Amino acid sequence: MTPNKAKTTGRHLAHREGDIPGTVNLQAVEGDDTAYGQALFPVPADDPNDPLQWSQTRKILILVVCSIYSFLSSSAMQGPSVYISIYAQEFGVTPTAASDLVSYANLAFGFGSLLMVPLYHKIGRRPVMLASLLLYCGGLIGCAQSKTYASLMACRVMHCFGSSVCEALPVQLVNDIFYLHERGKRLGIYTFCLCIGATGPLFAGYMLDGGYSWRLFFYVEFAFAGALFILAFFVVEETAYHRKSPEEEAPGSSISLNDKELSSDLVMTSSQDLPARKAFLQTLQFWGIYEKDSHFFLMIARSFTYFFVPHVFWVITTYGIYIGLGALTFNFIFPLKITSPPYSWSETSSGLIALGSLAGYMLAIPFASSSDFLAARLTRRNKGIREAEMRLGVMLPVMLIGPAGLVVFGFAAERNLH
Repeated sequence: MTPNKAKTTGRHLAHREGDIPGTVNLQAVEGDDTAYGQALFPVPADDPNDPLQWSQTRKILILVVCSIYSFLSSSAMQGPSVYISIYAQEFGVTPTAASDLVSYANLAFGFGSLLMVPLYHKIGRRPVMLASLLLYCGGLIGCAQSKTYASLMACRVMHCFGSSVCEALPVQLVNDIFYLHERGKRLGIYTFCLCIGATGPLFAGYMLDGGYSWRLFFYVEFAFAGALFILAFFVVEETAYHRKSPEEEAPGSSISLNDKELSSDLVMTSSQDLPARKAFLQTLQFWGIYEKDSHFFLMIARSFTYFFVPHVFWVITTYGIYIGLGALTFNFIFPLKITSPPYSWSETSSGLIALGSLAGYMLAIPFASSSDFLAARLTRRNKGIREAEMRLGVMLPVMLIGPAGLVVFGFAAERNLH
């Protein structure tokens, strides 16, 4: 829904998080820009360089880059699963060792975020995005040129480690450039693109069916990755931006609502004090920021403390089960299972595994913005106070459908059903 722009009054009511992270006062007053009848959050600075003030075109282009990158990285990681038996024959290793080309690549894809996330907090989003794309491209071309099992393993780990930032950076960019009420839909788009990377085995299989070598898959991925790097270089501007708190801008007033202390401050900004919008060439600088207050190694260590936060632990384990035990195990087992009796499919057809996944993801597209609608509705019922958990209701159907799908697949695989 497009925000309803209020008439310009030269001020913004700064709606801030309360003492509990994620709790925000979204009550709209005169002068506020609104969406769903609620005030926009975060409140943008009047600075034209604030990512929230950028044009919708630029924001959508950044989202497109992130989404395509997520699709390519996921498909490159999963696609070679149909080549396991071919790798075993060509490099003279066991099928189990050949499958490690998929397993260790997945491990690198997951582990990389432990380093990439603190890094983009330290030196900025843009340099990490571009550097990861370069590492990704280098790994892909290395895979295509590999002549030994060891070199292929190294390059597989390299390109998956480089693209591991796709697990976290798109979420950060959405958080940087979109308002609270827009994020659910945008994250749904990104997640859809990440998930349809499961079609990688389909493309990889049909390249074999066309009489081409397994190396073509990596060449094609490299071609798209190179084009994406060029697009990202010109489109993805640094999105890290520090807005001044209301206390730094002007003295504020305090109001009380439902026994909760919520602050609101009126910020007066003089047009002559505003900086000019960065020139296009300035936005292309590779190195943008260096955060002295962001401690790289401390942030890595702190990542493990989140396991002790119940609701975060629930999200981690749920995501891990669906992606790890679900998608990874499924993509590993299915090609081996379907090419063996009683199915005896050809290796070129084993990539059809992706069609079922694709159908499921397509069915989910209409629900991409459901969390935005639900959170807005619950916020109205809560007298304008947004709580972070108001989005969780949309997870209820998934909590039933996801495990049921895993059980059905396991049952069918065990009994060789169709």
